[in-house]
Amino acid sequence: MSVKLYERVLDLMQAEGIDTIFGIPDPSFLHLFTEAERRGMRVITPHHEEAGAFMAEAMYKVTGKPVVCVGNQGPGVANLLPAAVNARKEYTPIIFIGGQRSNIADQRVRRGRIQYINQPQHFKSSMKYVGVIEYEDQVDEIFHEAFRQALSGEPGPVFIEYPMGMIMRELDLPPPPAPETYRLVEPSAGSKEVERALELIKASENPIILVGHGVFVSRGHEVVGELSRALECPIIQTSGGCSYIRGLEERMFPYGFSPAGNEAVHKSDLVIAIGTEIGEPVHHGKLGHWNKGNVDRKWIYVERDAVAMGVNRPIDVPLVGDLRAVVPQLVEGLAGAQRERTPEFDALLEKHAQHRKERDAQLPPPSVPVHPSVFAYEVTKAFPKDAVFVRDGGALTIFAWEYNQQKPTDLVWNQNFGHLGTGLPYAIGAQLAVGDSQRVMLYSSDSAFLFHISEIETAVRLKLPIICVVGCDYAWGLEVRAYRTIVGPESAETGSHWGKVRLDKIAEGFGAHGEYVENAEDIGPAIERALASGKPAVVQIPIDGKENAGQPPNYDEYKTWYTDFSY
Repeated sequence: MSVKLYERVLDLMQAEGIDTIFGIPDPSFLHLFTEAERRGMRVITPHHEEAGAFMAEAMYKVTGKPVVCVGNQGPGVANLLPAAVNARKEYTPIIFIGGQRSNIADQRVRRGRIQYINQPQHFKSSMKYVGVIEYEDQVDEIFHEAFRQALSGEPGPVFIEYPMGMIMRELDLPPPPAPETYRLVEPSAGSKEVERALELIKASENPIILVGHGVFVSRGHEVVGELSRALECPIIQTSGGCSYIRGLEERMFPYGFSPAGNEAVHKSDLVIAIGTEIGEPVHHGKLGHWNKGNVDRKWIYVERDAVAMGVNRPIDVPLVGDLRAVVPQLVEGLAGAQRERTPEFDALLEKHAQHRKERDAQLPPPSVPVHPSVFAYEVTKAFPKDAVFVRDGGALTIFAWEYNQQKPTDLVWNQNFGHLGTGLPYAIGAQLAVGDSQRVMLYSSDSAFLFHISEIETAVRLKLPIICVVGCDYAWGLEVRAYRTIVGPESAETGSHWGKVRLDKIAEGFGAHGEYVENAEDIGPAIERALASGKPAVVQIPIDGKENAGQPPNYDEYKTWYTDFSY
């Protein structure tokens, strides 16, 4: 079969189930983009390569499939770098492809080469793999290694350089092989380890399941739900695992932020950790709440990366493999051993429900501007029940942890790296992933939203009806708090404030729907109008900057995540 190199690249992508490419047109990619569209693939062109990579990342977070983002030689590739660093920290298997001048430019000693830098060296510290196509017959080898590295063990990004001088080269190759011929697909755990895990599970009296974002990214909702039903036990959510399993919402407690969840941790004699790091947000599995009650509890860890085992705490039974394969092994081993629901478990469910009622009953009275806790409550109460929930921002996000009224199957946010500005691109990528089956709702602060505001035009152009609800204190809220705490209440708060920008008018200028709301009782109707418009929409709500920069709910708990947080 005779194909051009750019056609073979598409063949290799499609063999991995990739149907969308993110990037800005450039001579390196014009043939590839044209052929991709001819094949029925989607080519999504953002206004900034970084935003395009964030869109790709959100697609992965909602589908569990690898994604592709390209950058033009020189500045386009440079624009990918921040997103590449973020992708590594967020464990996102993005296949970054960088255009480059013909290979001869690399060996020239001359100065003043236009749009030329040694691109791979800038990616090596952040990528799981960096490959350069120097000869056309390397294309299969390099792409297979890229997919192998990106999707094996701990997921992560890779970078492939794609020189312009090769894109039209002819290759005589057979059809691309299936992924399972060159990489492990959903590896399961060893039988001995599974038997040891089942022994611990059957001997335990108070097991809990600790879930992270990996459960939801891998689309492991159902299999983890089956395990929880078999054990009739609580599910403790890490800060990254804030999504919910449909039908089990009432038994899912956020780690550290729920009295019932903390009690379940204290009393547990067995922890089954799935799809999560055992890092700072869960006190390394041995400090904080783990240091209370039954401190001799056992640990089973379901993790793809063998190197992660025992790093922060001892693990009694390591189950190395893909949770989509390993958790069913446990469920199958427990067949016929269904636990009875205990009165103690029911008491935990009632305690958590009561905590939520008491918390919501203590909301501040209506005010203008709106109190951030009221903002979080009213905004999330108005979100459709089946919506994909995207979150971005600093202080305002902490209020959402406490006052969120939704229990979404998918909550997309930047948990590990804390990269502001991902929200709007994430919302676009998520809407591309779910199509017309769900609405995507973005909860954001203005400081985060302003990073990539030009991408509203992308949403309008692609007819993506995302709803962006933006709380505006016209400041860096957490930084204002830091100034007041560290430097003093009379601090000048240098660089932390800006003018009162009308984001709703900017949205209308792009062709989107805009709403401006000052009163809490008007938030719900404004979101309803935005949903009814069928357009991308921005709902702007001024919030109380003093309160947003004050003491967010559960901030003392949040501070314990950081060993170097001194204020």
